[in-house]
Amino acid sequence: MKIGILGAGQLGRMLALAGYPLGLDFAFLDPATEACAAPLGQHLRADYLDEAALQRFCAGIDLATYEFENVPEHAAAFVAARVPLMPGPEALAAGQDRLSEKRLFESLDIPVPRFCAVDSRADLDAATAYTGLPAVLKTRRMGYDGKGQMVLRAAADFDAAWAQLGSQPLIVEAFVAFEREVSCLAVRGRDGGARFYPLVENVHCDGILRTARPLPKDPLQALGERHARAVLERLDYVGVLAFEFFAVGDALLANEIAPRVHNSGHWSIEGAECSQFENHLRAICGLPLGSTRLRGASAMLNFIGTAPATQALAALDGVHVHLYGKTPKPQRKIGHATVTAADQRSLDARLRRVQRLIDRCASA
Repeated sequence: MKIGILGAGQLGRMLALAGYPLGLDFAFLDPATEACAAPLGQHLRADYLDEAALQRFCAGIDLATYEFENVPEHAAAFVAARVPLMPGPEALAAGQDRLSEKRLFESLDIPVPRFCAVDSRADLDAATAYTGLPAVLKTRRMGYDGKGQMVLRAAADFDAAWAQLGSQPLIVEAFVAFEREVSCLAVRGRDGGARFYPLVENVHCDGILRTARPLPKDPLQALGERHARAVLERLDYVGVLAFEFFAVGDALLANEIAPRVHNSGHWSIEGAECSQFENHLRAICGLPLGSTRLRGASAMLNFIGTAPATQALAALDGVHVHLYGKTPKPQRKIGHATVTAADQRSLDARLRRVQRLIDRCASA
């Protein structure tokens, strides 16, 4: 079976690495000249809206998926009309627009921060009167890794924020003084059966995920699963879905969904009995879903901009290195390490050793 993937970044690369042991082959459509997944399959280098390229892409595959949510809706619809596309275009559309996303959550009685659409400078004043300050002004589309958003702490911030972001549809959200950022990684098969990974605690810096750690027996696990299941069923979703939340006391406030495999689930390659990447492929291919149980204690650390020497990392017990074949650039994810151990105390010690190597590399 040949799987077509819209996008050929690191997530597509890791999907292919998980799929080859299952006997799957891969084709990628991506306009990038240095698409890091390209060595792992056929790479059709073309714009996502190039219909002739999309036609060639569909002609050579059995089914399709995507590795990032900013695939144009027209491209997704074009592919879905010719081969099975999973998750479906409705899920892709839901994850592309923060306003539609929040309204979806509200319709499912999933708590969200106060929010309001902003289409003009006057709207910004009215929206912040509703949400209160501080608040976060965000683009409705295309923002990721902290891009496309600004924190508003006082009315004096409004003009500068509008000058930077005001040329596109926006949304204002109340600033949440959260205790933790967590994500619920879920997978749903073609038969409607679903499995859930342990809730993951995420730590960000400058809007970019730095560490992700699965939490066995987290008290909010059942609530996260309930919210994620509601979205899966509403969208008739097939594949892996990541649902990001702000944890406040015993409540989870919905932040956003990613209708794809997700950075906060990379630890699952070594840390779970079946990784998020293999489970996504199992789901879209109609195979039985794999176990989401932990193999032990584990966590992931991202390499941002640069990475420690592989030899130094490989010398540490329980450290598994994943480099994406990307040119190092500031603020760019170029790889990650999964750290595993028999228990949480041993894991903490190993994480400190890896973090020291990362810090030395960053300061060199």
